[in-house]
Amino acid sequence: MHYARLDAAVEQLRTEYGGLPKPDQAADIWSDLWHRDTHHSTAIEGNTLALSDVEQLLERGRTARPRPVAEYLEVQGYADAAKWVYAQGISDGDGPLVTLQEVRQLHFQSMRLVWETAPHPHASKDEGPGAFRRHQIAAFPGGMKPPSWTEVDSLMRTWADEACDFDGLPGSHEMERLAHLHHRFEQIHPFLDGDGRTGRLLLNLLLLRRGYAPIVIEKRRRERYLDCLQDADRGNLASLAELLTRQALDSIERFALPALAGTDQLVPLAGLAGEDIGEPALRAAAIRGRLRAAKNASGQWLSSRQAVDEYLASRRRRRRE
Repeated sequence: MHYARLDAAVEQLRTEYGGLPKPDQAADIWSDLWHRDTHHSTAIEGNTLALSDVEQLLERGRTARPRPVAEYLEVQGYADAAKWVYAQGISDGDGPLVTLQEVRQLHFQSMRLVWETAPHPHASKDEGPGAFRRHQIAAFPGGMKPPSWTEVDSLMRTWADEACDFDGLPGSHEMERLAHLHHRFEQIHPFLDGDGRTGRLLLNLLLLRRGYAPIVIEKRRRERYLDCLQDADRGNLASLAELLTRQALDSIERFALPALAGTDQLVPLAGLAGEDIGEPALRAAAIRGRLRAAKNASGQWLSSRQAVDEYLASRRRRRRE
């Protein structure tokens, strides 16, 4: 597990930068995460828009390549809901960790646009966006069968109560408790469609309200993510907690800390990688002594934007010579 490393990153975020910035205080970090979150979460469910398409759609209202209208609406709906999550998650309010109304609100926001064009073929008039299902759900691959629709309202009220009693949840670390809540939501499967997207939006809302950056579960990790949920179905939450821990750490190290740090402040190499140079090349340069860098107590390499820019400039000079 990477709990100690994650805890250290969160502590650095809180003590050195005062915690997570509000969306209007760090537009770049939230915009990048917003694009990636929207792209990967909808891609996990089968959406075929590339990340570049998503960026163009959200920033310019159009894309260069034609796709089915429903795919555009899926992306826009999820993006609207994610933006609401980012704003609400780090608000100054002292209310409950999550409410049943917010669960319904997230489903409504993420699904309403696509539902107008491509509603679920078996949905009744009472099962639109924001409304709990009134159908039974077949067993998932792996054998887990969601509860009867008649139990959903009661189970979701219990889920919200458990979330608000966060410290009383099973698990020795916050990531284990978050894994429990995420899995339980997906197990209940309260809506007829859109439960995966809504569950990941809820997870990010809970993460933000607990002081973490929102996470992105990339589409290349789809099978691993589903395997972790199946492990949880069998009573083993460890793999899901580890996946969430790794992604929470990635969000802080790659996006939050580099965006908040000055050009001369040390941050993890992952946050300094880019199109010009990847993290493995930066690590190799640090090991060879060509990049000004240092290891922290856990053996992680740190450097600064200024040091990386100097290294890239020297590398270009060496190539010209």
